[in-house]
Amino acid sequence: MPQTKEKISALIITYNEIGYIEKCIESVSFADEIIVVDSYSNDGTYEYLIDHPKVKVIQNPFKNFTAQKSFTLKQATNDWILFLDADEIVPENLKNEITATVNKNPKHVAYWFYRKFMFQKERLRFSGWQTDKNYRLFRKSKVNFSDKRIVHETLDINGTSGKFKNKLTHFCYKNYGMYKNKMMLYGRLKAKEAFTKNKRFSYSLLLIKPMWKFFNSYIIRLGFLDGKKGIIICRLDALCDVERYRELQRLEREEQWSTVFKTMP
Repeated sequence: MPQTKEKISALIITYNEIGYIEKCIESVSFADEIIVVDSYSNDGTYEYLIDHPKVKVIQNPFKNFTAQKSFTLKQATNDWILFLDADEIVPENLKNEITATVNKNPKHVAYWFYRKFMFQKERLRFSGWQTDKNYRLFRKSKVNFSDKRIVHETLDINGTSGKFKNKLTHFCYKNYGMYKNKMMLYGRLKAKEAFTKNKRFSYSLLLIKPMWKFFNSYIIRLGFLDGKKGIIICRLDALCDVERYRELQRLEREEQWSTVFKTMP
């Protein structure tokens, strides 16, 4: 009997990704359905998606990455899920590895993808990104997005995991301003995550953590070999920790003032 072809749902979340989402969609055109959940983009992303013949687009307010991806996962029809960021592209060799894997009755229920980080049109080879990997292919029936994290989300998996040989292409650094804004957002979300776990602000952490982050990425993880690109990335990655502890301090002060007002007669 001929083997039944496994169907794949490609899922993507977006916010103001025009100029990148087009290539992402094109690279997953082999999927049986493509669903994009947009956080009310205002740069033409939504208009592009709603006119795309192969895409089902839904708008949903952004709360955090885990909530948005959990919502998106529920929209999928098929069990095999390929979940990408809007600035990621599936090269031809990875596409072939994906389709071959899901159609050979694999023992694993989720797969790690390594990523090739692109600094605009040039590859960033070090700066802490050389071992970067994420879950990108998995069975919907066997996973959930962990509610323990709201940024750099991960999966709770009922089964075993594998790794793919070929890499995703990740166009993370578009320009200085956009990458800085992304790092600031990550920092604020990390602060909220820490705050819910009762972690407290300290000036020593505000000073030490960003310095360590830069030193680790630029020296230990060989960011200096990336030249000017390495300095920019390592500095902005450290800024994420600065924003994290500033936001944590703000959340604590907000809580203290709220307590004061509640105890006032």
